Amino acid sequence: MVISVASGKGGTGKTTIAVNLALSINKEVQFLDCDAEEPNAHIFLKPKIKETKKVYIPIPEIDEEKCTYCGRCREVCAYNVIAVIGGTDGKKGNILVFSNLCHGCGSCSYFCPESAIKEVNKEIGEIEIGTVESIQFIHGRLNIGEAMAPPVIREIKKHLNPTRTVIIDAPPGTSCPVVETIKKSDFCVLVTEPTPFGLNDLTLAVEVLRKLKIRFGVVINRSDLGDEKTDKYCKEQNIPILMRIPFKKEIAVAYSKGESIVKTFPEYKKDFEELFNKIKDGKPN
Repeated sequence: MVISVASGKGGTGKTTIAVNLALSINKEVQFLDCDAEEPNAHIFLKPKIKETKKVYIPIPEIDEEKCTYCGRCREVCAYNVIAVIGGTDGKKGNILVFSNLCHGCGSCSYFCPESAIKEVNKEIGEIEIGTVESIQFIHGRLNIGEAMAPPVIREIKKHLNPTRTVIIDAPPGTSCPVVETIKKSDFCVLVTEPTPFGLNDLTLAVEVLRKLKIRFGVVINRSDLGDEKTDKYCKEQNIPILMRIPFKKEIAVAYSKGESIVKTFPEYKKDFEELFNKIKDGKPN
C-alpha cells in the first residue's frame, strides 16, 4: 500500500505525521521523502545512508553552425526556454537557452528542421538511499538555484518497493511537485491545522485529490487551537477526520531536538497504529 502524506501549506506537521506513522507500523516499511527542496525526515529517522545517485535532466545544446535561427524550437517549447533572434541585414542571428526553465521534454531537438539541437545532461540534484532499523529510506535533494523538483521526485519514486508499505512525505502546497508525488497513491493523509490559513489551503488540497481520484482523510494537528471551521468543513464535505493531535509543549520540544513523538512518548504509538488501521479501511471520498 502506498500512503502519501501531504498538506496544503507548510508548517502543519506533515513530516511529523509521516515519520511517526512509519515508525508505528508493525510490518516492513519504505519511507520516501519527496520534499526535494527541503527534505527533513532524515533529521528524525536518522538513517544510515549507503548509496548516493546524481539526478540529471536533458537540456538543449545548440550547434550554431547548423542553426538557421528559424525559430521552430521556440515555437514548440511550452516553457519559453529558448529565445531566438533572427539575423538581419546579413548579420548572424542569436539564440539563448534558459536551462533552469527546461522540463527536458525533447520537443526542440525533435522538431528542429536542421538537426541543430542535441540534448546534454545537466545535474540538478541527488537522491540518497539508506536504512533505519527495518525501514528502507530514500530522499532527494534539489541543487541550490534549481527550479525543477519533479525530475528528482520521479527518480525517488523509481525506487518505490511495492512489496512494502510505502510512506511518502510530500512537499507542501498543491503545485506540480505535490501532484508528481501523490499521484498513484492508494491513500493520502492531508495534515492541517484549525486556522483560517490551514482551512483555505486544505480546501485547495482536497480539490486536487478529488481530481486525481485518490482516497484521502484529514489529520488535524494542534487541534485544540484555532476554531471549529475545519471540523465543520470536513463534516459538510464528508471527509473523515482520522486523527487529532493536541498542542503540547513537550511535543514541540522533542521536535526541536529532532526526536520522534512515538519514541519520546510511546503512549502515542497506539494512536498512529489506529491511524494506519483507519487508512486501510478508508472509503473513497
